[in-house]
Amino acid sequence: MAEQKSPDRTDHNVTLDAGDDRWEWRRKIRANPRKHLVYRIGVGVVGGLLIIAAPLTGWLPGPGGIPLFIAGLAVLASEFEWAQRVLYRVKDWVKDLTAWTGKQPAWLKALGTVALFLCVLVAIWLYMAVLGVPGWLPDSWESLLFKLPLLP
Repeated sequence: MAEQKSPDRTDHNVTLDAGDDRWEWRRKIRANPRKHLVYRIGVGVVGGLLIIAAPLTGWLPGPGGIPLFIAGLAVLASEFEWAQRVLYRVKDWVKDLTAWTGKQPAWLKALGTVALFLCVLVAIWLYMAVLGVPGWLPDSWESLLFKLPLLP
């Protein structure tokens, strides 16, 4: 198997040509202009739908739409150079942020964890304030939650 190198970010033609693709099925698609156009449209639709779904699921508890946005960007980056450039910027930003947080003192990391935890609790409380307390929660929890302000 040929050695795989990381993409050259100085190359303006970032997307792979038909002969450079490591997957045979995609090499065949890229070799035929008509199939390649249909494939690019499909990739654009799927990636676009994932990115559109990201803010629609952002209100859900947990990471929300972040994984969907990154997945949509990765799908688009497989065919579109502008998306690949954005994806590289996001990856570089995450590396820089990870390096920065790794250099912070333990007390600041703990404070950030507590702040994040409080933000999640506030988001869950706002979720229940708007949509109501879920019926699947145990009755003992519901009676405690109904004592919180703005919860019915």
